[in-house]
Formats: sequence, C-alpha cells, structure tokens
Amino acid sequence: MHVADAMTPRADVVTVDLPGTRDDALEYLQERGFSSIPVVKPTENGEAYRGLVSRDDLIENPDEDQLALLMREVPTTTADTDIVDVAAMMLEEHARRVPVVDDELVGIITVTDVVRAIARGDVDGETPVASLATNAVNTTYHETPLTVAEREIHYANVPYAVVLDDEGEMAGMLTEVDIIEVARVVEGEDDTGESIANQDDEWMWEGIKAVGNRYFPTRNVEIPREPVSTFMTDDLVTVSGRKTAKEVAKLLLSNDIEQVPLIDGGALAGIVRDVDLLKGI
Repeated sequence: MHVADAMTPRADVVTVDLPGTRDDALEYLQERGFSSIPVVKPTENGEAYRGLVSRDDLIENPDEDQLALLMREVPTTTADTDIVDVAAMMLEEHARRVPVVDDELVGIITVTDVVRAIARGDVDGETPVASLATNAVNTTYHETPLTVAEREIHYANVPYAVVLDDEGEMAGMLTEVDIIEVARVVEGEDDTGESIANQDDEWMWEGIKAVGNRYFPTRNVEIPREPVSTFMTDDLVTVSGRKTAKEVAKLLLSNDIEQVPLIDGGALAGIVRDVDLLKGI
C-alpha cells in the first residue's frame, strides 16, 4: 500500500500562503480544529511547499507575527512511498503528520491515517498488542491537583496519565485534551520577558484549545486546582494482550481515543497508544 492510498489529497488539505501572518494560520486552526497546517508559497509555476506551522509554534512565540518565522521544517514523503516506510519514519522522527511533497504539496498523511489502514486490513494488523504495548505507564493519583498532574504529564512527555485510586487500582484516564479544555490564558509576570495574551486577544488559548497534538507552557495558562477525579474519564475502555493491532485500531477509531490501557489478569500491565500499532506493520 502506498501513501497515495491513505493520505488526504491536496484538494482537501487546508494551507496558508507566504507571505502571511499568525492570524492567517489562526483562522484555520480555530475554525477547522487542526493542530498544524502546511505553509506554501505561490510562484509563477504553481506553489512551493515551505513547512508547517502548529498550535505550539503560535503559543510558544506570542510576540512573533510573521508566518515565515513561525513555521518549521518537518520530515516529508512522496505519494509513491510504501506506507510501511512512512510508519517507520513517523516512529523514528516522532512525527504524527507528514506532508506529502512531489515538487509541490500533494497531500498529508497522519498517524490516524495509518491506523485506519490497519483497521481496514490494508496493511498487516495481526500482531498481538502485547508485543507492541509500552510497559512503562504514566500514572497519577485521583486526588492529585490538576496543576500537579499537568506537570506530571509534561515531564513524562506523554499525552495521558492513568488515574489510580486509594487502593492503587485504575479509576480513570486523564489526557492533555482534558486539561486543555479547562485551561485559560492569564497575564504573565512582568519579569518573564514574555508577552502573554489578554482575555480579549484574538489568539488567546480558549480560541485554539481544541486543536490537539503537543503541549503548552504552564506559565501561560491557569489550570484549576481541583483534583484529577473531577476532570478524568472514568468510563475506561481496556484491552487484553491477545487483541490484534487491527482489533485495537478499530477500537481506538470508534471511541475517538489515542491510547488504551492493557490489562493482564485484571491488573494494569501497560498502555497501547495509536503510534504503538505502527510498530507491527
């Protein structure tokens, strides 16, 4: 299976043009719920792909308005590349989305696109997830203040924490999306050297909180201090190690989640993330 068979084609890919400003990108990030957007430059011969600009790029550079200085280079691929090779690139580069470029932008392929291919049976999905799961699991206590849990997730460099109760048993799941949904931008301290959004600024966090993918610096946001149990998802979906990658791919897609706890003998034994499924193809 080739990238062309799984990617979103150029006609359906929203882009922003150079020269441009942060507002040009924000318009689409806010309206479409994207976590990043490709940047192109119109030329006499069509358009030339230049890079990606993401939610993180906008938040971490609040003083920068020029799109050319906000965008960054990321790995690219071609439409005729085997999807197995792209999956390997995603794992190696820690990239959740890869622009498809052949002189110009022809599409974009994401981890979710590869997971869909696994779920459809277009690529090998018969590997038991016991061999794909990550045994090291990020956890937090259900009475931990959300402010502390946010730091635990940040330092663990994963987008989730399995929540444990007083008995050390699984009580729920907290994700970065859960935190993003209740975070709000506040004024920064004068001595930070940063320009932080006011409540009325167009690019304030509340306007772009739902676009997903990587994290925000806490000095820019106010997070509720209530316990994790107030914000976690307690209706957990779990899997056993006997489930195949294809079965888990279908489960992730149908529940609109990116990770699921692995259970062995009724106890937490690991975590299966969507990117883990790419290891088996």
